[in-house]
Amino acid sequence: MMRSLYSAITGLRNHQTAMDVIGNNIANVNTSGYKRERASFATMLGQASQGASAPSLATAGNPSTATIGGTNGITIGLGSVLGSVDKIMTQGSSSYTGKSTDMMIQGEGMFVVEIGPNTYYTRTGNFDLDENGMLVDTNTGAKVQGYLNGDYALADNTNDHFPSTTDYDMTTLSDIIIQQGETYQIGGTDYTLESYGIDSKGVVTGVFTDAATGNSVSREMFKLALATFNNEGGLNYEGNNFYTQSNNSGDAELGVAGSGDKGDIMTSYLEMSNVDLSQEFTDMIVTQRGFQANSRVITVSDTLLEELINLKRS
Repeated sequence: MMRSLYSAITGLRNHQTAMDVIGNNIANVNTSGYKRERASFATMLGQASQGASAPSLATAGNPSTATIGGTNGITIGLGSVLGSVDKIMTQGSSSYTGKSTDMMIQGEGMFVVEIGPNTYYTRTGNFDLDENGMLVDTNTGAKVQGYLNGDYALADNTNDHFPSTTDYDMTTLSDIIIQQGETYQIGGTDYTLESYGIDSKGVVTGVFTDAATGNSVSREMFKLALATFNNEGGLNYEGNNFYTQSNNSGDAELGVAGSGDKGDIMTSYLEMSNVDLSQEFTDMIVTQRGFQANSRVITVSDTLLEELINLKRS
């Protein structure tokens, strides 16, 4: 009798947790880059009241000569436990923003950002340039990371220059700094960075103008870094749309868009949440009914206990 009460309590607790997960999904239905979560249950260790028995020995090749068959064991369950809360890392839909520094990854991969010594990964490309021309996450100020072409550096002296060909250092991540109006040397001539663009491979290309002649040249400046993991669902969620590496996510495999298993980058777009409201409302109804059913078990068990008490009184 008491076992049914405690089993139902575990069911109430787990369905409440499932409702918390659903509520969080719905709260983030319009959060760019959010990945929905799903609660799953597992059975609790049962209480065995009878073990299994084997059939009696039979003549080889003739099972009908056995005098008695085998019987199954009897185990009474003791409720349920929360098995896992899984992250569903499927692609979200795209939302056009018209802002050139907004970016969306079409396919696998995550942007790499840094805050101090800490590295984070995110699907949300809500980026902009700060007062120093550094590409940052607008929510936190985290610095977007990429790979540097040649010795392009801060535009604060005339020694900065570009190689005649692309020469990316793919071993070291770098801050992405785009300082329009600053002067650089290209082939021994001073050029001013007038504008820039970011293509589907994450290449940041600057357009430089010689003020004396009006001639313009284009040079690659950076490539945005993307990271993939063997198990994205195992990443630790840190808030602010950021994830960190965990013991079960695997190491970050760094690279650039369009290489290996990494997707392309769409500029002027943001990835929306992958929450499906119809799915969430259906799950909510199922969870509510499960909670009600467990509540009814407690009510009925209480009624049975009351009957036992009344037997003593009578």
